[in-house]
Amino acid sequence: MRWSEVRTTYPDQWLVIEALEAHTEDDRRVLERISVVETCTDGPAAMQRYRQLHQEYPSREFYFVHTGRETLDIRERQWLGIRRNYAANSAR
Repeated sequence: MRWSEVRTTYPDQWLVIEALEAHTEDDRRVLERISVVETCTDGPAAMQRYRQLHQEYPSREFYFVHTGRETLDIRERQWLGIRRNYAANSAR
């Protein structure tokens, strides 16, 4: 589906979506084809479900969004520094 189709099918709702076809232009992620993974009752529920899915399937591209937005404005961030595994370090 495209974003306009998603907005028509799921008006005024929080969703977890997956990018099936996407590319980057400058620092923005452009989602060509998306799939609705789940509808949620509110923003915090959508974010929580997104986190669960992202943890379970880290290689897949999930987002949580509200269909009230006319366009998707997804910006990529460059992470600087070193990530640490705090769970492994807290056992010391």
